[in-house]
Amino acid sequence: MWTLDDLVDRVQAALAGDRYPGAPNGRVRDVPDRRAVRWYATIGLVDRPAGMRGRVALYGPRHLLQLVAVKRRQAEGRSLAEIQAELAGAPDAILAAIAHVPTELLEVPPAANGDTVARPRFWTAAPAPALAPAPAAAPAPAAAPAPAAAPVPAAAPGQGSKPQNADTAWVAAPAPRAARRSAVAGNGTLAGVPLGGGAVLLLPVPPDPDDLAALTEAARPLLDLLAARGLLNPRSPS
Repeated sequence: MWTLDDLVDRVQAALAGDRYPGAPNGRVRDVPDRRAVRWYATIGLVDRPAGMRGRVALYGPRHLLQLVAVKRRQAEGRSLAEIQAELAGAPDAILAAIAHVPTELLEVPPAANGDTVARPRFWTAAPAPALAPAPAAAPAPAAAPAPAAAPVPAAAPGQGSKPQNADTAWVAAPAPRAARRSAVAGNGTLAGVPLGGGAVLLLPVPPDPDDLAALTEAARPLLDLLAARGLLNPRSPS
């Protein structure tokens, strides 16, 4: 990394050969000074410093290529606007082809302690080639269907079915409901089941004793809610 004075000295050395005839008129300096370098950085012809050493700005080979390329284009009679359009943000390969800077002037000494290097100019690098899409994975073979379970024979009405192994509980077959369904009146008469506290459950089918026991057990949470809300008759037998 070079200081600004070192950079100006290297620009002067790079332009000292026979290929640089100098500026075509007196309005342009043959070799840029410190003020010109800062101005070029302001208008985008030269990059900002590549790093810092305390409060001292540091520069590198790209800055040297940019400055020498600008001076060679000015020597050809190009205007600053034309040079900006051509060289602003140009890659190093194009700058090197225009500047013709000797290799020994581009060598950079190792960074000293305390140097802070700027981040690389990633936007000037060529984009990486796109990766080819990965081939699609072959579909997994479908699993064979599980064999269907053998049907369990229906038990006779009113009887239970005994399981094949001793670990399975007995399953009682439900009682037929056809007889009770036939008791439903054709005129829509409902059967009332008293739940207690004056509450009555109306059913379209008359319940049997087993149904009454199940309904009484299932109705207890409802009766507690109705009692808590004062919707039951406390004088009615429960």
